[in-house]
Parts: sequence; C-alpha cells; structure tokens
Amino acid sequence: MAIEEKEEHVKIDEQRASHHSEKTKKNLMTRLNRIEGQIRGIKGLIEKDTYCDDVITQISATQAALNSVAKILLEGHIKSCVVERIQQGDYEVLDEILTTFQRLMKK
Repeated sequence: MAIEEKEEHVKIDEQRASHHSEKTKKNLMTRLNRIEGQIRGIKGLIEKDTYCDDVITQISATQAALNSVAKILLEGHIKSCVVERIQQGDYEVLDEILTTFQRLMKK
C-alpha cells in the first residue's frame, strides 16, 4: 500500500518524531485495533483448549497483519525520514535503516 500523502517530521525535546497524515494514522490505528482483537481471540482460543494447529493458524494471521503495519511504516520512513536526513547530509541514517531491515527480517 503506497503512502500518497507526504508525512511531516518534527523534533520534540531533541528526539526525532514523525507526524503521519491523518489518513495514514487512521489506517494504522484501524489495523492495530484489528490486531488487538485477533490477540484477544487467540487468548480465547487457548482458554477454550482449541486445537493447537487452529491457534497457530490464527497466530500466523496476526503476525502477517503486524508485518503489514510494519511495511506501511517502513515505506513512510524511507520516503520521508530517510530521504530528508540524507538531503541534510546525515548519512548515519543508512546504518539505522539497515539495522531496521535486519530486525524486521529476523521475524
């Protein structure tokens, strides 16, 4: 899913922060709320002694949903934060993004 609206980035108390467009933020919150519901559902399945393979299938679906959220955030991060920092001559962001990729790929 492409992020069509440019996202703004500001510094708060000397820490980096980003402000996502309202459309992106709403999309992310909807997805995260759905994931939260999936987690509650998984807990319920375990409480009901549901067959293990069925629970694992639900866990897999939840992980895929989380990966989808991460992809949206990563796309926005690269298109805005990373590009902006490179334009400012801050090439340390390249090491940061490589570390981020490594963290995501471990999963």
